[in-house]
Amino acid sequence: MKNRIVRAVAGSFILISLLLAMYVNINWLWFTTFVGANLLQSAFTKWCLLEDILKNFGIKESN
Repeated sequence: MKNRIVRAVAGSFILISLLLAMYVNINWLWFTTFVGANLLQSAFTKWCLLEDILKNFGIKESN
């Protein structure tokens, strides 16, 4: 369950920030960059802040 939530949140953040960059201000692309960089670093370090937050809320790891 936790992995699906992390992917859904990351994907939503990227799509929302792209829409904000198109319709509000181009600087929202920095947020897109931040999310992408976090995804990349978590691939190497196997650590994700959102996973820690979800664990504190009692959401279990998916199988």
